Amino acid sequence: MGTETVRRRENGKSAVLIAGPTASGKSALALSLAEADNGVIINADSMQVYRDLRILTARPDEDETARVPHRLYGHVDASEPYSVGRWLDDVKNVLDEAALARRLPILVGGTGLYFKALTEGLTEIPPIPENVRIYWRDMAAAEPSEALHAKLAQLDPEMAERLNPGDAQRIARALEVVTATGKSLAAFHEEASRPLIDPEDAERIVLSPERPELHRRIEARFRQMAEAGALDEVAALTARNLDPQLPAMKAIGVRPLAAHLSGACDLEAAISRSVVETRRYAKRQLTWFRGQMGDWDWREV
Repeated sequence: MGTETVRRRENGKSAVLIAGPTASGKSALALSLAEADNGVIINADSMQVYRDLRILTARPDEDETARVPHRLYGHVDASEPYSVGRWLDDVKNVLDEAALARRLPILVGGTGLYFKALTEGLTEIPPIPENVRIYWRDMAAAEPSEALHAKLAQLDPEMAERLNPGDAQRIARALEVVTATGKSLAAFHEEASRPLIDPEDAERIVLSPERPELHRRIEARFRQMAEAGALDEVAALTARNLDPQLPAMKAIGVRPLAAHLSGACDLEAAISRSVVETRRYAKRQLTWFRGQMGDWDWREV
C-alpha cells in the first residue's frame, strides 16, 4: 500500500485509534471523526465481532452504520472462536480497502490486545497441547511461584531473566511454550509479525471517564439493553446449545440473563449482576490500558 494513496488528517496522521473501557463513548467519538474526515470505522472489540450479540455488545445501530462505513462488526457466528490473528488478517484487508477509497481508518474498541497486535505485530506461537498446559497450570497452583521460576531458569534462562519471580501466570506460560516447542518464548517474541500500523503515524486516544460517571453510564446502558431486546437475544443464543466455553457464550450479560430466563433469578437480580460484571471488566480494561498505553492521549470524557 503506497503512502501516497493514504488519507491523512490535518495533523499528518494516517489512522486514528480509539481505545477505552466499555461505555466510555468510543463509538460516538469515532462517528464524529469519521463524518468530519471521510473515515471508515473499524471494529477493535473482540465481542462486537459476533453477529448474535448486537444488543449486548452495544454494536453501532442501523442509523450509525448508514451514516459512515462500519467494518468488522457482527461478521462472525457465535459458534466460532475468533482469534487476534484472524482479526489482524481481516483488518489488513479493510486497511487496504480504506487506502484505495481514500478513507481515513478509525479503529475503535475496548480490546487492548487487538491494538497491541496492530501496532507491535503478533507473536505466532504453535498451539500448546492440553496435557502440557494442564501440567504447568496445576504446578503453578501447587507450588510457590519462586519454585516455578527456578524451573524456568533451568529450561529457559532468557525468559527467567525477563520475568518477575512472583508472576506465576506468565512463568507458567513460558514453561508451557518451552516444554511444548523446545523454543524460548523470547525467540517467538523476536519473530513477531510486522505491525500493520506504525504507532507514530497514528493518532492514539484512550477515553477514561471518571469512575462515578463511568459506573453511571454502565448501569444506564445495561438497563437500556434489557429494554431493547437483550433477553430475546440471549434466548436465541442459548437455544443453539453451543459450547459454553466459546467466547460469545462468555459475553457479559449472557449468563445472568440466561439464568433469569431459566427461572433461577428475577430480572432485577440478573441486571444487577451484569452491571457488576461490566464494572469489573471496565476496571480490568483501564488497568491494562494504563500498563500498555501510557504514551497514548488520555482524555477524561
